[in-house]
Amino acid sequence: MSISLYSAASGMEAQQTNLNVISNNIANVSTTGFKKSKVEFQDMFYQVPKSVGADSGGGILPTGIQIGSGTQVVSTSKVFTQGTVTQTGEQLDVAIVGDGFFRVTGPDNQTLYTRDGAFKVGPDGAIMTSQGMEALDFPAPPAGTTKIVINKTGGVTYLADNGDVLGRGTIQTARFRNPSGLLALGGNLFRETDASGGATIGNPGSDGTGSLQQGYLETSNVNIVEEMVNMILAQRAYEVNSKSIQTSDSMMQQTAQLKR
Repeated sequence: MSISLYSAASGMEAQQTNLNVISNNIANVSTTGFKKSKVEFQDMFYQVPKSVGADSGGGILPTGIQIGSGTQVVSTSKVFTQGTVTQTGEQLDVAIVGDGFFRVTGPDNQTLYTRDGAFKVGPDGAIMTSQGMEALDFPAPPAGTTKIVINKTGGVTYLADNGDVLGRGTIQTARFRNPSGLLALGGNLFRETDASGGATIGNPGSDGTGSLQQGYLETSNVNIVEEMVNMILAQRAYEVNSKSIQTSDSMMQQTAQLKR
């Protein structure tokens, strides 16, 4: 069977995965703290009828024959570039400008990580995410708090109506050596893996950790124009691979009719 059929089929399958990733990026263009994904390809194994450097019976072949068998998707990695920071005016909306994640308590008390800083005050007074997960590094406001002031380095001041200081605290954030190795769980949440390495907890604005911006949220880092261009390229690549299959089929059909 012609290798071209399998090579082109692998190209179509790879571009379908590419389109799936692009579509997910576009769908989350308005998702707070969303980080786009990119697809990485690699060529597959080669058939080698004649090896490079083989003995030709008096000399060494400078080149050989190597026939590739297509392409495959090797990874879909998150791109953790900074998204646009937009003002909301909400005192519990906090954006990270730079590297870092907020820590939250997930199911079974596991620690999860997020860039979504749209926090709320829960029924028991704890600071929570929109999904009801408690923020680990955001101290709960004391009773009577009407105003919360958060500075760029994570310092939190709780104020009463008359301006009295009811308490102070500190918001810390987590960093990873390889954030692309985090496991995306959906719901703007990530989980630590062996590939990401362990979390380093520290104060915002120190040791390379991003600073905080109160009253702002980080939007998706998806560039809609770039994704549309990538979609067109994926579609064209899919079409060309489809044409390769049609051409290979036509050649095989002509070969089968040689005796007629």
